[in-house]
Amino acid sequence: MTAPGPGPAAGPDAAPHCVRHPDRPTALACTRCGRPACPDCLRPAPVGAHCVDCIAEANRAGGNVRRPRAATGGRPGERPVVTTTLVVVNVVVFLLTAVSAGSVWDNVASPLAQATWLVPADVAAGQWWRLVTSGFLHIGPLHIAVNMFALWVLGRDLELVLGRLRFALLYGVSLLGGSAAVVLLGEPDRPVAGASGAVFGLMGGLLVVLRRLQLNQGPALLTIGINVVLSFTIPGLSLLGHLGGLVTGVLVAVALVHGPARSRPTAGLLAVGGIALVLLVLVAVRALTLTG
Repeated sequence: MTAPGPGPAAGPDAAPHCVRHPDRPTALACTRCGRPACPDCLRPAPVGAHCVDCIAEANRAGGNVRRPRAATGGRPGERPVVTTTLVVVNVVVFLLTAVSAGSVWDNVASPLAQATWLVPADVAAGQWWRLVTSGFLHIGPLHIAVNMFALWVLGRDLELVLGRLRFALLYGVSLLGGSAAVVLLGEPDRPVAGASGAVFGLMGGLLVVLRRLQLNQGPALLTIGINVVLSFTIPGLSLLGHLGGLVTGVLVAVALVHGPARSRPTAGLLAVGGIALVLLVLVAVRALTLTG
């Protein structure tokens, strides 16, 4: 016995159909619940779009219930706590160096700045903390203003899509990737500082997330392209740090948002740990070369 269905039968290779309109094939999905939805059933969100069912549920709950995770691991609608914390820490470090140096414009004269910026030769001598601390040090007010603006614009949406833990891993390992590139390929005695490597990692992560959610990647590609060109053309910028962070961010994001859904959380975290370990091993090998 058979009965007429609400829409055409879908073979294993057919496109998914909208959950509210089974007769409409669609390549789009709600970034909150992950269900396929046609354009008429989606509404713009900070990153991607939410289906009308999720919006109605959120309105009924009044924001007082635990929100479901999106397909990429985050809970859209939560506050970007990690992003806000990172901005605050960077600003506090800048103010401390400015007060110590007695100058906002020449804050790198501070002993704190000189003890924390990234110098490959110093890392090789055992000062490994510089791989991380340099990412929270900025040279002058324009430097920190540009980086913190980029961190806020990129981070507040990425954190909601990825979730706090995954976003923190993306940021932290991208920072490490930028520092590792400087140590591996940079001049041994040239100091480098700034959150640019981590910010470029967020750009790479955004590109991967947009691709995962089947959203338009054009603006992200344009932004990355412009920033890479600026890295080549503006004197004083660390091209190695930028590219190292960008490549690392792409790898970390792929590990976090791709793979089988059931094993993705654990496998993704293990893969990110593996990426960080490889970076540290490469830095250790370079350190032996510099001190040998």
